[in-house]
Amino acid sequence: MEDYSPDFFSTDTSEQTEKKTYKVTLLWIAVIFLCLIVFIVRLGISVHQLKNPASPQNLTDAQASELNEFISANYPDSIVKKLPYNTVPANLNINAGSAIIIDQETGNILFEKNADAEIPPASMTKLVEMYVVFEAVKNEEVSLDDVVPLPPQCWAKNLPSDASIMFLGEGQVVTLRELLLGLAIASGNDASIAVANYVCKDMETFVARMNSVVKKLGLKKTHFVESSGYSEKNITTAKEFVSFCRIYIRDFPEAINNFHSQKILAYPLEKNLPLPQKDKGDSDAVIQYNTNKLLGILDGCDGLKTGFIYESGFNIALTAQRGKRRFVSITMKGPGIGSVQGNKYRVQDGTTLMEFAFGKFAPYIPEENEHTFIIGCTGSIEKSIKLIPAEDEKFSVPFIAGSSPEDAAAKIHVTANIPAYLYGQIKCGQELGTLTYSLEGKTLRTIPLIADRKCQRQNFFGSAWGKIVYKFAGLF
Repeated sequence: MEDYSPDFFSTDTSEQTEKKTYKVTLLWIAVIFLCLIVFIVRLGISVHQLKNPASPQNLTDAQASELNEFISANYPDSIVKKLPYNTVPANLNINAGSAIIIDQETGNILFEKNADAEIPPASMTKLVEMYVVFEAVKNEEVSLDDVVPLPPQCWAKNLPSDASIMFLGEGQVVTLRELLLGLAIASGNDASIAVANYVCKDMETFVARMNSVVKKLGLKKTHFVESSGYSEKNITTAKEFVSFCRIYIRDFPEAINNFHSQKILAYPLEKNLPLPQKDKGDSDAVIQYNTNKLLGILDGCDGLKTGFIYESGFNIALTAQRGKRRFVSITMKGPGIGSVQGNKYRVQDGTTLMEFAFGKFAPYIPEENEHTFIIGCTGSIEKSIKLIPAEDEKFSVPFIAGSSPEDAAAKIHVTANIPAYLYGQIKCGQELGTLTYSLEGKTLRTIPLIADRKCQRQNFFGSAWGKIVYKFAGLF
């Protein structure tokens, strides 16, 4: 039998061990290399997703509610507000003791004079009455084509001799729509009483509803004791009433064309007369012209309502539209002895205010969601969020550049200062950027950009990976 030495076996085992070690080393190198490739690929994908995020899911009802509550608490919006930039107050010759004009689109106050003085609105009160009626129609409580019963307290013959009337009488057949025309055109106190009693069964309940409306709108100095404006105990301010008018036009824009721009009221017509009087035809109709004398005189004027009692002077809520621009003004405590003189000053003041506004301002109105930004997130549960403007972006642009106010508004340049991406926990409403609005290099306004939702931080491993992704994203 052949003899094998121990050295022979030792050499063979050593070679096999070296081969095995070599193979294991190669395997480990391959595994490490593969892991490194996977890491680099995964890191590259994560960085790409961070820099090019997909749109986040729509806010849930709870998230939307949280966002709205935060904005309301931290960035409250007023119905009317000052311009967001400093201006030299216009030197306008206004006869009325109190005046204000705003941009309907933006709510910006363009000029004011003693606008917080408390003054009876007189028949401008009827605008609030009409608002209540339109709300009731919207809620299907009443219809504009309803025939309204006329109780004795609304008959023209039973009203004070100096009251404005549309000549309502016993037994007449009149619709709610016709009564609103009587309010808007002839400022009929008889129509006001009929409407209040029809919609709410009695004046007290109707006036309570009027006061509820203005309270909900945040008007703290406005209060009514009756619906027509005849009482000096009705009270408001020019600033609060222009706030109401802005909401009225916004909520019921059809009222402008259907009621306030109408120039003539003929009443009662044959169709309105009691059956025994039908043979009179339209011969009893009284022709009355709209008490707003700027209709047809001031370019674009299409509303709204005048008012006068001795305690208030000559008042007018005025609006005009030219192209896409609409402005609203209020003048109160207007001077004048008699309606001819009073109307003269109302026309002068209204024209001065409107021509000033149309000549100097135009609203900046961005496209919807034009300045909403999707930002990628890492190290947090959400992969992306939206940054949204914390305030209403619309504002009135001054005519300091371009060929017209509209041209100036079109030249507004918006610069967004936003982060490329975000890491970790984010709070709903957290300020994370800004929007700056400028006109030919002059900054007019800056507003915050805020997170539209909260993002919770991920667990330890998710946060660690997110930190790596965040750091590497900054290198490329």
